[in-house]
Amino acid sequence: MQRPEALTELPLIPAKRYFTIGEVSELCGVKPHVLRYWEQEFTQLRPVKRRGNRRYYQHHEVLLIRRIRELLYEQGFTISGARNRLDDPGHPGERR
Repeated sequence: MQRPEALTELPLIPAKRYFTIGEVSELCGVKPHVLRYWEQEFTQLRPVKRRGNRRYYQHHEVLLIRRIRELLYEQGFTISGARNRLDDPGHPGERR
C-alpha cells in the first residue's frame, strides 16, 4: 500500500472562506470517504452542511484535517490515540 504524500508536499491552502469535500481531499491528500469517516470519529471536525447536505469546510478545519492526517499516517497513532492527542490541551505543538 502506498503511503500518502508527506505534509511538506501538500499544496498551499488558498485564501477562501469555504472548501468543498473534493477541494479538501486534494489539499490534504485524503480521499472523500475518509474525510466523512473522520467526521464521525473526531468531534472537532464539523463542516457546515448546506444545499442537499453538501459539506463546506473552513480554513481551520482544513488545518485540523492535515493535523489528523499527520498523527495517523506519519506518526502512527490509532484513531483513539489521535483523538486523545487532539483533546489534550497541555500537549505542546497542538495549536497550529
